[in-house]
Amino acid sequence: MGQCSCHPEIETQYICMKYNTYLCEECLTCRDPELYCKYRPSCLIWFMTKRQKRREQERK
Repeated sequence: MGQCSCHPEIETQYICMKYNTYLCEECLTCRDPELYCKYRPSCLIWFMTKRQKRREQERK
């Protein structure tokens, strides 16, 4: 576990493998969703970002 890059007081297990940074649940979004990332197929952050966008589209 590490500290969130935006909120250093918060410990988190979510790590961006591309940038090697930790993100808390509040910050949990893919930073470059349009750019290639070799870690994407197994990236929990990418999966959560995609899920959140899908939910927002369903609400509209």
